Amino acid sequence: MLVTLAASVAACGGGGGGGGSDAAPAPSPAPAPSTAAPNAAEASRFLAQASMGASRAQIANVQALGYAGWLDAQFAMPASGTRWDLLVAQGLTDISNKNSEAGFDAVAWSKVLGAPDTLRQRVTLALSEIFVTAIDGLVGGGWRQFAAAAYLDLLEANAFGSHRTLLQQISQSPAMGQYLTFRASSKANATSGALPDENYARELMQLFTIGLLKLNLDGTPTLTNGKTTETYGLDDITGLARVFTGWDFDLAGLTGAAATATPDFIRRPMAQVASRYETGAKSFLGTTIPAGTTAIAGLGLALDAITTHGNVAPFFSRQLIQRLVTSNPSPAYVARVAGVFNNDGSGARGNLRAVVRALLLDDEARNASTAAGVAFGKLREPMLRFAAWARAFSATSPTGAWNVGNTSDAGRGLAQSPLRSPTVFNFFRPGYVPPNSPLGNAALVGPELQIANESSVVGYINFMQRAVAGAVGDITPDYASLLAIADTASALIDEINLVLAANQLATATTAALATAVQSMPSGTDTARRNRVNAALVLVLAAPGFIVQK
Repeated sequence: MLVTLAASVAACGGGGGGGGSDAAPAPSPAPAPSTAAPNAAEASRFLAQASMGASRAQIANVQALGYAGWLDAQFAMPASGTRWDLLVAQGLTDISNKNSEAGFDAVAWSKVLGAPDTLRQRVTLALSEIFVTAIDGLVGGGWRQFAAAAYLDLLEANAFGSHRTLLQQISQSPAMGQYLTFRASSKANATSGALPDENYARELMQLFTIGLLKLNLDGTPTLTNGKTTETYGLDDITGLARVFTGWDFDLAGLTGAAATATPDFIRRPMAQVASRYETGAKSFLGTTIPAGTTAIAGLGLALDAITTHGNVAPFFSRQLIQRLVTSNPSPAYVARVAGVFNNDGSGARGNLRAVVRALLLDDEARNASTAAGVAFGKLREPMLRFAAWARAFSATSPTGAWNVGNTSDAGRGLAQSPLRSPTVFNFFRPGYVPPNSPLGNAALVGPELQIANESSVVGYINFMQRAVAGAVGDITPDYASLLAIADTASALIDEINLVLAANQLATATTAALATAVQSMPSGTDTARRNRVNAALVLVLAAPGFIVQK
């Protein structure tokens, strides 16, 4: 197990790592995936990577369909409605809610904890941590809850679609325009000295698409005479920023105060204000958009130039692998997935369905021997630990309120909450290395450890203790299957270990937990419920659960 991750859980700080060679080796082909039906533990482990959380029903489903069959069924599953419509159904379009965030946390958590299209939700969460916006940064138009909901709905709608289409919609999203401040950006003004806003142009390249250094297909830096090469410079930022001038809320057909009296405008893609758009030539990344090109055509040409850059496939693929499978994928694993990004087998580039399928079925993700290695695995981010518990035991919101709330507080919550990243760099950076840690000494990264510290470790346990006891809003789990075996502590721990941790708790750990639970009273409904609560909290706190292998 990746015990070094758990041992570093109280560390805080910053860092990163990387390596490469002048000539990166060609990626080795992965062994053909096994066609044998997975056992229950293998199915549970797969679901830890491919879903918001395993359950006995989902485990049985994976066993019956196989990994590929389960993915096909998930890809074919209809989307589970929109967060926007949930806000509308709650009557939150009333003008009294214009300057609040009312309802957002509830609709976000309802999807994370309860939506049946669990693979789509997992990928949507991952995309929200790559193409980052945050609700608190959505200023200048009101209706933050609707803007945030629309952004998550946009990511969800494109989760299995085209990367290029996704990037186009993100670039015209009012939420992104607000968050990275290019909404209402105007062309240069020679009199005042004002220049186009460069925020989105910079982060679009640095964080969303190509990164800082030129990469080989396997994600390692391209070296020339032993030195790395930067992907872009200041001139590229200023040139690309000219593309993102003139974009603003689309208020066509709407006038006066009534235009923003309902949130409908915030759902429309941003439109052009011609007087603010830079019509001159725009040069960046070796591409020049000719003077006189229309704004929408210029945006298309800019995104074409960016998305065909050689860095996009490895840069994006590695981060998606990190969010779903392992923090430290091998270069060969990255190269295989990036190869699918570049060509899905039918000539299409950026087919996210094919990318998700490839990375989850890859031998490095599925091979038990690989999983046993010290470099494999990832710290489950706290939101996914909470979701794993909720999904495992069919947690519902009897009132439909899903009033989990904002769980960002590290001392009392989860140190993160949907679409509430403190910065555009996400809750944690993909290259984060805890300082003075075994991970750093082994040249490994541990992204989620950036939000793991003394406060958040204790806060998580306290939060989950309340959740297990049914004291987080009205979130109500179904423990019937556990209560039936609660009088036998070893059976209780074994069941929880399978569903939550894919049988990855160490033998000594399960024995110690069973001994602790066995010491508790038994034989009555109250005693059984107490045993179940204690067993769940103990497993939820165990390194074998917190470290996803």
